Amino acid sequence: MKVDLNKWYKCDIDKQVYQNLIKRSDWQGIKHVSVWIIVLVFSGYMAFINWGTWWAVFWFFVYGNIYMSSNPIWHDCGHKSAFKSRWLNEIFYQITSFMYSYEPVRWRWSHFRHHSHTLSTDGPYDYEIQITKPTDLFYVLLMHIPGGNLLIIHKTFLFFHLETIKHAIGIVTPVMEDCIPEKKRPSCRLFARIHVSIWLTIIIFSLILKSWLPTLYLLLPFMYGTTFMQCIHFMQHAGLKNNIKDHRLCVRTVKLNPFFSFLNWNMEYHLEHHMFPMVPAYNLKKLHDVLKEQMPPPKNGFWDAYKEIIPTIIKQSKNPNYILKVDLPTQ
Repeated sequence: MKVDLNKWYKCDIDKQVYQNLIKRSDWQGIKHVSVWIIVLVFSGYMAFINWGTWWAVFWFFVYGNIYMSSNPIWHDCGHKSAFKSRWLNEIFYQITSFMYSYEPVRWRWSHFRHHSHTLSTDGPYDYEIQITKPTDLFYVLLMHIPGGNLLIIHKTFLFFHLETIKHAIGIVTPVMEDCIPEKKRPSCRLFARIHVSIWLTIIIFSLILKSWLPTLYLLLPFMYGTTFMQCIHFMQHAGLKNNIKDHRLCVRTVKLNPFFSFLNWNMEYHLEHHMFPMVPAYNLKKLHDVLKEQMPPPKNGFWDAYKEIIPTIIKQSKNPNYILKVDLPTQ
C-alpha cells in the first residue's frame, strides 16, 4: 500500500473485526477505574499512616505516580471510548483533567491536533510535541529522575498551570488561538477559572488545617509523582520522524509488564491507538494482535525502547536532521 502524502497510512483490517474492536463497554471502563481508585486509596492511606517517617516518602512516591496515572483515563475518556455512556466519559474526563493539571477544553482540542498532525512542525503544529520530543539532553535526564522535574518545572507541569492561569484571566495563548475554535474559548476560560479556584481552595484549606497533606495529596503529585508517566510519554514518540503521514514512523509501541500496562491502560500500544483512535484502551492489545504483521516490531519493555532512544536523541541534539530508521514490514 502506498502512502498518500495528504492522508495518513492505514493498515489493512477486516471491517467486521474493526467493528467488534470499537465497541465500547461501561463494564470494562468501570472495572479499570474502580481498581485504579482502590490502588490509589490504598497507597494514599499507607502514606497517611506513615506520615512523619521516611516510609512516607516511599508511599507518597507510589501514591503520586498512581495519581498521575489518571492520564490514561483522561485520555480514553477524551476520546469518548473509555465507557459506552457519554456521561461517564465526561465525568471522568473532567475529574482526571483536574488531577493531571490539564484544562479540559484546551487539551481536548490540542489532543485532536496531536492526532490529526502527529509530530508536525510544518503547518498545523503538534503542541504535545513540546514534551514528547525534546533534544535538550539535560532536560531529558532530569525528567527521568524522581524529583528532577523540580529543576525544570518551568518546562513541565508548571507550564500548564501558568497556561491555565493565563486562560483564567483572559489571555489568549498561542495554543488557544491556534487550536481552540473561537466559540469554545469562553468554555476554556470558564474551566480554567474553575481549576484555579479549586487550587486556591485546597491551598487555603491546607493553611487553615496547618497541614501540607491536602496540598500533597491533591496538588503536588505533579511535582513528585510524574516519573512513570513522563517516561511513558517520552517513549511514545522520542527520536521518531516529524512531518510524516505514517504513524509507523512517528509513533512507537512498547510492551510493558502487567502492572505498568494497567497503570497505562494499554496505551503502550500507542502506534495502534494513533492509527485507529476509536478503539478503546481495553481492546488495544487485540488490535495489536490483528495488525502486528503489518507493523514494526514492538519494543519489549523500557530498556528495549531506551537503548534505541538514547543514542538517537544524542545524535539529534547534535544534528536535528538526523532521522531514526524504522524497519517496516515488506508489503
